[in-house]
Amino acid sequence: QVQLVESGGGLVQAGGSLRLSCVASGRTFYVMGWFRQAPGREREIVSSINWSGGSTYYADSVKGRFTISRDNAKNTVYLQMNNLKPEDTAVYYCAATKLSFAVTITAHGYDYWGQGTQVTVSS
Repeated sequence: QVQLVESGGGLVQAGGSLRLSCVASGRTFYVMGWFRQAPGREREIVSSINWSGGSTYYADSVKGRFTISRDNAKNTVYLQMNNLKPEDTAVYYCAATKLSFAVTITAHGYDYWGQGTQVTVSS
């Protein structure tokens, strides 16, 4: 059975940092990503990474502040979030797809999702 389990969310002051982790079990995924959804807003892509880590995508709103990485031996993808802003407050979801070898930036391109972890940034 495939499972994606996120951890690392929490409450942090503006300018602070958090590191999200997502452990995948049940199969290997070539492409994984992070999405987020704030109250009253649609789910949006944050970042995506391919198998080797040589290809990544970042939403404009997080470029230069967030870094995605993966440890394939541990079947884990990470999202290092620095210089957090109140507008980063959202539920963050890990996603994975067996349908692609290239970074994928749309939600419908992913077929497995984690349960989400809350990130709250206070001003």
